[in-house]
Amino acid sequence: MTKRAAALCGAAVVLAGAFTAVPAEAGAHGTAETVRTAKPAWKSCATEDYPTLQCASLKVPLDHRRPHGEKISLALSRVPHTARTYQGPLLVNPGGPGGSGLTLAGFVAASLPAKVAAQYDVIGFDPRGVGASKPALDCGPGHFDPVRPDSLPTTPAIERANLDRARSFAAACGKKYGHVLPYITTTGAVRDMDAIRQALGAKKINYLGYSYGTYLGAVYAEFFPERVRRLVLDSVVDPTDVWYEANLHQDVAFNDRHRAFLAWVGRHDATYRLGTDPEEIEAEWYAMRAALAKKPAGGTVGASELEDTFIPGGYYNGYWPSLAEAFAAYVNDKDPEPLVEAYEDFGAVDASGDNGYSVYTSVQCRDARWPRDWRQWRKDNWAVYDKAPFMTWNNAWYNAPCAFWPTDSLRPVNVANGELPPVLLFQATGDAATPYEGAVTAHRLLARSSLVVEEGGGNHGVTLSGNACLDEHLAAYLADGTVPRGHGEADAVCEALPDPKPAAATAKAVSASSKGSALHGLLGFRH
Repeated sequence: MTKRAAALCGAAVVLAGAFTAVPAEAGAHGTAETVRTAKPAWKSCATEDYPTLQCASLKVPLDHRRPHGEKISLALSRVPHTARTYQGPLLVNPGGPGGSGLTLAGFVAASLPAKVAAQYDVIGFDPRGVGASKPALDCGPGHFDPVRPDSLPTTPAIERANLDRARSFAAACGKKYGHVLPYITTTGAVRDMDAIRQALGAKKINYLGYSYGTYLGAVYAEFFPERVRRLVLDSVVDPTDVWYEANLHQDVAFNDRHRAFLAWVGRHDATYRLGTDPEEIEAEWYAMRAALAKKPAGGTVGASELEDTFIPGGYYNGYWPSLAEAFAAYVNDKDPEPLVEAYEDFGAVDASGDNGYSVYTSVQCRDARWPRDWRQWRKDNWAVYDKAPFMTWNNAWYNAPCAFWPTDSLRPVNVANGELPPVLLFQATGDAATPYEGAVTAHRLLARSSLVVEEGGGNHGVTLSGNACLDEHLAAYLADGTVPRGHGEADAVCEALPDPKPAAATAKAVSASSKGSALHGLLGFRH
């Protein structure tokens, strides 16, 4: 729920005349027939940061069971290999669902050791409905414009206002994209990935997925185990509780992470002057929330927008100094401007965010069953709120369109898999967006997987963000397939990076922070 990095390669690229066979969907997993589809015609879309980045587009069936029917367009990006040793395409996905992967290809290629990156074509893609892919969904432009109703439904009127927003968003999606919504699913995206594989002329793919991208990768591996060469899953979705229960579990984890932030503020009282007792600082934060519910800062940041602004701090602690400065300025100096600025940086939703949210709801609401009786939501969320008030109701309204979604629901995919080559998982123990237990579950379900744990870490998305220990395991795996093999719950443990300082004190700290900020700017939030 943030301003997302601008999508590269927005213009569709004319496709070349060479063709590759792409399988049609048949039943749950198998393929029945093939259709002819054009190979990507790559064209430079270089940026200052990624001078060798190329872009293209690929047409795929909207419904893979009807390969000769309506087509949609996928936007692709590529950093081509340069080494003599070529290990094939490395598809990358930033999560979401709804995240654009075009820029991520450039970031991954630039962040891996040069000798490793040179052996792969690093392939980014905008999944169906996302970004530069066509059609790109935008159900309700301005859905998150401030000031929204207070997320906390303390009166029937507030609850009705939030319900009306959720119901109208779902209805707008059905009205604008009714014929498309049944196909905006994880399984549809998985079949698109296999179409990309065949269009690239590869027998197998390598894959690196973050957050929701881990579920996408696990489902691909379930559908096409023989087409997986290497599989990296970073910050792992629990594949057994998608998606209603997963969000309730997130609420508890984000509350813990928010309290970790408040404790950090207390340790830096000399800078922020908010006290040293985390409970007192927490009381000040909720007092600020209550004040903003009555009088939004700058006419922009009400109670819901305040939550939007601080939720990103649960994803990445690199945002803590900016959030603490805004918090302190409002409380100590009665100055709302830093808070408004922080909202604009972390909480505000632009057009790409509207698109991301439209795809997020489309996939999650269709992928799995959600309660259709609002009384169940009310009961469950008040119960969680009692022990985890920070994000619970904000998150409930974020997902509430699923109570009114205009399509029926599918069943989650069972990703248990004993047919894969070695798989590498990465997980921080304090990750709020995908709590640690989910990675343990995925480790158990993926029979030949290895789990690398960042002990004491709380960030979401941990490789290629400044932790050399984690990155060494990733590089070794991509170089020659090496995975650690332990005897306990984790196969390898890396120490977490230290929490940030109010101001980065050393060049090393600045370097690690910049890597983390670059990655998390691409991953976004609500993944």
